[in-house]
Amino acid sequence: LNELFGAVGSVVARTGETEQRRVTSWTAEDAALLLESASLAVIVPGYGMAVAQAQHAIKELADLLAERGVTVLFGIHPVAGRMPGHMNVLLAEADVPYDQLRDMEQINPEFEHCDAALIIGANDVVNPAARHDKSAPIYGMPILDVDKSRQVIICKRTLGPGFAGIDNELFYAENTAMLFGDAKEMMMAVVSALKQ
Repeated sequence: LNELFGAVGSVVARTGETEQRRVTSWTAEDAALLLESASLAVIVPGYGMAVAQAQHAIKELADLLAERGVTVLFGIHPVAGRMPGHMNVLLAEADVPYDQLRDMEQINPEFEHCDAALIIGANDVVNPAARHDKSAPIYGMPILDVDKSRQVIICKRTLGPGFAGIDNELFYAENTAMLFGDAKEMMMAVVSALKQ
């Protein structure tokens, strides 16, 4: 388990006796500022979106960004959630237009041009360790290439591991900021910040 040591704007994750890694922690206002200045924002939903029932708040956020001229797409990993198609069902329930949804093969080339990738409760499906860490249980699993985006924002309750039980190195990347909290509450806070 990770031990967290709070500091203003940053958290230190202790992954062993000798290794400490820093993460950047943002507020909803920070996220709103970045998102509304983006040309392309890609939202990546995961199981955390389902647990928090955040799909309607995410739809409202996507609509607000689109009104401000931001192109908003949704990157869907085939195994995100607890069953195939889980994210598609939840987003359809929130009336997210189907033409905004992109599967992994479609969205991965877009990340290099993406100003902001907003990860909502996804973990293993965006973990770069799948590409290079041969000891990781997810090694070789195709992932969403969110780390290639200019800025990654991860909304998650904690730095805890995903289903595979391993730390996510994306949390500690220089282009990553964490939004700690419940996905629905945090997305509502970002929406509120955008409306101000």
